[in-house]
Amino acid sequence: MANQEPSSTDDEKTTGHVAGDDGYTRWRNLFSLLTGKMDEVGKEQYRVARDERMEEADCKRCESQRDFLLQYSPIIRFMRDNINQLGGDIHNGNVRCRRCGTRQSGGFDPNYGIQICANEMRNRGHLEDTMAHEMVHAYDHLRFKLDWRDNLRHAACAEIRASSLSGECRWTREFFTRAQWKVTQQHQECVRRRAILSVAGRPSCKDDVQAAKVVNEVWDSCFADTRPFDEIYR
Repeated sequence: MANQEPSSTDDEKTTGHVAGDDGYTRWRNLFSLLTGKMDEVGKEQYRVARDERMEEADCKRCESQRDFLLQYSPIIRFMRDNINQLGGDIHNGNVRCRRCGTRQSGGFDPNYGIQICANEMRNRGHLEDTMAHEMVHAYDHLRFKLDWRDNLRHAACAEIRASSLSGECRWTREFFTRAQWKVTQQHQECVRRRAILSVAGRPSCKDDVQAAKVVNEVWDSCFADTRPFDEIYR
């Protein structure tokens, strides 16, 4: 007897998520999510379905907020001016809003520019932090000529600086968004945690143990380096 394909009912029993884009199916999936009946696989299926359905709207909102920030955000305008002084140019043509399949906020590529994961942006403040993070990468690439692919020490230093200077590790962001409730050394712990996660995700890094070792090796000098700011901005 030929093997039968799993039905949507089978999927619901195993993951809590039902395939389909009609209003009733969406409601069933939302109800399963809110009542804790979805496992982790089902939650990811729910997020992917939502991201695909809302791609156009997410990208339009991201582009509108991006344009606003390029014109009015103090930290974005400051970073843009400093990048221009190094011969670079950040504008709405090389800060691209796209739907991402991986769970990250954005990325920087020297040849491509900045990509913002529109489906991961919670609000304009989150977008501002993400743009500032990637613009610190752009600044570092122009000023220090980093080897992004093979030199983990370069990558670790870049991630330390970007997390520290962008504002994504300020106390209010950690407390209200990530449920990190420490009062002392919170900023440093956030920067270190995020830098290790980023370095560990690079192909040339063996594991999180190596990532932590590399981050610790460059920590003192890179955390203390606040260029182009006089001090940590926020």
